[in-house]
Amino acid sequence: MSSEDTSKKLVELVSGIYNMLSSGEIPEVTMPSRSKENIVLDPLLSVWRYGDSRVTRSGKAIDGAEYMVKILYMVDFIREMLRESKSSTLREMYYISEGWNLGKFGSQDESNLMAEDLEVLSSLLREDFKLRPEENGASIMGDITIEERTRKGEFKKINCRDDVGDGGYGIPYSVEEDKLRIKGVNAKFILAVETGGMFDRLVENGFDESNECLLVHLKGQPARSTRRLLKRINEEHNVPVYVFTDGDPWSFRIYASIAYGAIKTAHISHYLAVPTAEYIGITSSDILTYDLPTDKLSDKDVAALNAELKDPRFQSEIWRDEIETMLSIGKKAEQQALAKYGLDYVTSTYLPEKLSQLSGYRW
Repeated sequence: MSSEDTSKKLVELVSGIYNMLSSGEIPEVTMPSRSKENIVLDPLLSVWRYGDSRVTRSGKAIDGAEYMVKILYMVDFIREMLRESKSSTLREMYYISEGWNLGKFGSQDESNLMAEDLEVLSSLLREDFKLRPEENGASIMGDITIEERTRKGEFKKINCRDDVGDGGYGIPYSVEEDKLRIKGVNAKFILAVETGGMFDRLVENGFDESNECLLVHLKGQPARSTRRLLKRINEEHNVPVYVFTDGDPWSFRIYASIAYGAIKTAHISHYLAVPTAEYIGITSSDILTYDLPTDKLSDKDVAALNAELKDPRFQSEIWRDEIETMLSIGKKAEQQALAKYGLDYVTSTYLPEKLSQLSGYRW
C-alpha cells in the first residue's frame, strides 16, 4: 500500500478515538482476542485465523487509557516516517518511545505486540508502517528473475542464479510489488531449507540447476519476508513448495508456520501461509530407514512432541505416526546427519528418493 493510503487509514483509526472524546464518550478500541485460546484452524483455507472472541480496551481503566496513548504516539511516529520516507526497526521504535512520556513502552515485547495490534486494528501490515524486524529474510538461489527497487528509486533486474554469488540473493524485509517484482520463474518446485549448512551443501552440489528448482534458506524459523516470498512465488507462478528441515519437534513447527501460519501472526495467515506446502524433511522413519546419527530427545523435546499430538496442524495419520515413533525411539536427527554417507548423498540419493514419494497433498 502507498504511504499516502497507509497514512489515511491510520488517520481514520485515530479519528474514531478523537470523535468519541469530542462527543463526551469514553474512548475504546475493540479487536479480535489474540490469545492462544482464540486461534482456530480455518477449515476452508487450512490456515490459522482468529476466532469470534473479541476484547475491548477502554479509557475507563488506567491500563486501557495508557494503551490508547501508546497507540496514538505510535501512529504519530509512523506517519512522520511516511512523510519523510524513512523506516525504523522495531528495536529503534522501542528506544524512541523513551521520549513519549506516558507513551513509553515498558519492554521490547510490549512494543512488538502493539505493532501487531496496530496491524489488526488498521487492517494494514507492519511493512506498510515501514517498521522492520531486526532479523532479515534469508536467501534464495535459482533461476528466478526479479526487479528490486534501489535506493535511488529505480528497479534493477537480478537473476538469483546467474547474478549472485554462492550465498544467493538476500531477501529484503519487504517483498511487495512496490519493492520487488517477480519477472520470471524457471523452476519446477521450491525447496525451503532450514539450515545454512544444508543450503550451502545443495548450492555447492548444484542441486538447483540439476533439478530445476529454487533453493530458499529459511534461516531457522523463517522471517515474515521469507514466508511472504514463498507465498508470492507459489501463488503468482504456481510453483509448489517443499520444506526440508531437521527431524525434531521445533523443525516440524517451522514447516507448520509455512503451511498454516504462525499463532502470533494469525491475523495475516492468508497473506503469509502456503497451504499446499509439503514436508520432505527428516522424519523418525528416516532415522530408522537411513540409520542416521542421532541425539537423544530432551525433556523439552518430549513435551513439544506431546503438545503436537494435540495440535490441529499435526492430526493426519502420517504426522501422528511419525511423532509417536519419535517419542518411542527417543531420538532426533539433523539434516546434516546425512553426511554420514558422503557429501553428495543428500543430492544424489536422499532428496531424489523423498521427492519421488511425494503424495501430491499435504501431510
